[in-house]
Amino acid sequence: MLSTPDFTTITPTAEIRTSTHGNRAKCLQRLVRLDLPVPKTVALRFDTVRAIAGGRMPDIRALLDVFGPGALLSVRSSSQMPDWGGPGTILNIGMNDDKAAELAKTHGPSAADALYVSFIRAYAVDVLRLDADAFEGPITPRLAKSAFEAEMDEPFPQDPCEQLAEVLKSMARAWEGTTARLLRQAQGAPVDAGLGLVVQEMALGIGQGLSGSGVVQFASPETGEAQVTGRWLPQAQGRAALSESDAQFIVSDKRGKSLQDVAPEQVAALKSAGAQMRQRLREEMQIEFTLMNGHLSILDAVKCPRSGRAEVAIAVALAEDGIITSDEALLRIPPFTLNQLLHRQVSPTAARDVLTRGIAASPGAATGKIVFSASAAQAMAAQGEPCILVRRETSPEDIRGMHAAQAVLTERGGMTSHAAVIARGLGLPCVTGATRLMLDSRKKTLTVPGRKIFHEGDVITVDGSTGDVLAGAAAMVEPALGGAFATLMDWADAARDIGIRANADTPEDAAMAQRFGVDGIGLCRTEHMFFDAARLTVMREMIFAENPADRAAALDRLLPMQRADFIELFQMMQGQPVTIRLFDPPLHEFLPGDRDGIRALAEALDLPVSRVQSRIESLQEFNPMLGMRGVRLGVTVPEIYEMQARAIFEATIKASRKGAPVVPEIMIPLVSARREVELVKGRVDAIAAEVRFKTGQDFTYRLGVMVETPRAALRAGEIAEHSAFLSFGTNDLTQMTYGLSRDDAGRFMSAYVQQGVFPEDPFTQLDVDGVGELMHLGAARGRAARPDLIISICGEHAGQPSAIAFSRKAGFDYVSCSPFRVPVAKLAAAQLSIQDRDLPADPKASR
Repeated sequence: MLSTPDFTTITPTAEIRTSTHGNRAKCLQRLVRLDLPVPKTVALRFDTVRAIAGGRMPDIRALLDVFGPGALLSVRSSSQMPDWGGPGTILNIGMNDDKAAELAKTHGPSAADALYVSFIRAYAVDVLRLDADAFEGPITPRLAKSAFEAEMDEPFPQDPCEQLAEVLKSMARAWEGTTARLLRQAQGAPVDAGLGLVVQEMALGIGQGLSGSGVVQFASPETGEAQVTGRWLPQAQGRAALSESDAQFIVSDKRGKSLQDVAPEQVAALKSAGAQMRQRLREEMQIEFTLMNGHLSILDAVKCPRSGRAEVAIAVALAEDGIITSDEALLRIPPFTLNQLLHRQVSPTAARDVLTRGIAASPGAATGKIVFSASAAQAMAAQGEPCILVRRETSPEDIRGMHAAQAVLTERGGMTSHAAVIARGLGLPCVTGATRLMLDSRKKTLTVPGRKIFHEGDVITVDGSTGDVLAGAAAMVEPALGGAFATLMDWADAARDIGIRANADTPEDAAMAQRFGVDGIGLCRTEHMFFDAARLTVMREMIFAENPADRAAALDRLLPMQRADFIELFQMMQGQPVTIRLFDPPLHEFLPGDRDGIRALAEALDLPVSRVQSRIESLQEFNPMLGMRGVRLGVTVPEIYEMQARAIFEATIKASRKGAPVVPEIMIPLVSARREVELVKGRVDAIAAEVRFKTGQDFTYRLGVMVETPRAALRAGEIAEHSAFLSFGTNDLTQMTYGLSRDDAGRFMSAYVQQGVFPEDPFTQLDVDGVGELMHLGAARGRAARPDLIISICGEHAGQPSAIAFSRKAGFDYVSCSPFRVPVAKLAAAQLSIQDRDLPADPKASR
């Protein structure tokens, strides 16, 4: 073994560390320790590679002497984490005229020529960055050398020392380049991440006997199930078998030739190596191998490529086989990987005809016919036709259409626009902010510059996981919620130490939440219940009522509908907590804005069009999101909240008779002053007393506040005196703290993030410094006034791992997120809990 400050021969006992030599070098050492047939390999440290990039070379002659005279070599990158990437592999270093002549005698002239041309091309294009066109096509070594000399004004280098030095310099400097740095930082690599290099003796894969190269793994890349997959290509090198159309199977297959047909012993040896790696490396590995005259060499092994579904299946199988613990299985799965299991996805092998791109606002993919209105979506769904709802932007009136559609596509909006929030709650794929779209609702056309005009009824595919909008139908992969996924969720439930509730506005939402095993409902937005066509008319009658008596009469008609909603919700949740937010949006959202809608409403209410128009105009506000909504409606139009409270209490009594006792949690939205809570609480308590008296039934309920304004966070101490819980609505709290419209911020947010104004979009990642400080203050002041105060987050941030980490450290009781974010939240919470258990105890830490 030769070891110098610059490089080390990889042996079982050599000082090889992932932190100094990289992941590939360490993995190769582990393969050597397993006594697998790995060719001789030398590892270069991170600091050596940095020195090479700066112009200081190691002793290249000493490095070559490790392998002996005439050896052909390959150089591969070895970053600390596999996902950080690195320059591509260079093969056959050391090929020159003499070596080609020698190989022609032992392997035949055609094999020698193929190796020589392959190296000249790689050296010219990948190392020296010459024009690839000069080296394309079936050329001879002489022509390839001539093309090289024409480009470089010097002969092709014959000295292996010079060749290896140029390869090392090229790879070291490529790692330091701006593009490479940005790509690895996007994968989480630190700015100063190092690169190691491994120099390995070639196992040629080209010869007179059974020779070739292949790649094999022993778990399906799609499902993770035990399965031999991969390809083998005779008379080939590297990973050519994965790209060549005439590659063969590894094991016997009725579809064509296989390596097992001609080399059963070598395939058995590969299977044995895979089993050893699984047991000792504690991972499913993909093996790159060659055969040289029947002799097997294992060149490399990496974590096998896999889909999100396979990622979960492999981790669970390793844990169930006792190779890793269940905690380690949980830690191995990036939380957002679960989105691939929860929703249909475009198949990784599908052709993608991308029309345009927008913001990937809600994961999953769907194919359907284009429709341009909610009514058209409902009509299409009634005929059993899948459809995609395309809108400039959605509004509450579109909710029924969104329920009917397979996916939503909007020209405007961002991650927290109306379309994005509702789609995530429904588990509906959604792309927002597709600004290159040109919609014409009257002509019912959709145009993308440079493409054909799409009409209503034309088929497109929306990929909410990538933000792509595709022409036509794409092949799909179905979700997988049983088996390994269910096991993983059971382990996550056992490990996590914070509650996970769901935001659910309908019984369908609640059913999905129950399927994912939540701890209750943390936010039920009651206004969504009023957009049903039958209820919308009554709601509009209430808005147009001239006096409290007429208003109450209209609300009396809504009462049984609302009560039935709550009964179904309570019964479905089987005694688990259900937090119901009282009516929140401004009233104008329930009224039409176009001429035809106004005329239809006037006819339905038997009123003159002028009067309807006048009433609509009177409800318009300069900034309705900061106007007459939330608790302000409850104070000025108290009949609405009184009706809702009555419906909640009557539903509580009825649902409790048929199952576990129900303790509803009533949440007041958009509070900014204690007196608002006192006024609403007084009326709610009065309705409770009245219902108790009329029914002779007792019940319990909790009243709390949705903290969405900075003032509510700052005055949480006095607000908590009248509240059993505080739930931070981080969507509006972020909006008001920043003074940003969450619906419009998408137009400039990317420029802000790119220029470092904000580290991330604050509507996507919780701002723990600014908004988080308000939440810390609110929680501390609230609990100082009321130690038993329940505190939570129920905004869109709640399903984010960073927000869950914040909530745990702040001592919050639970987070509440969209149903389809529940598994992600559970896994993130479990991982944080496991990581904290593994850290040394800190006596100063407090929960």
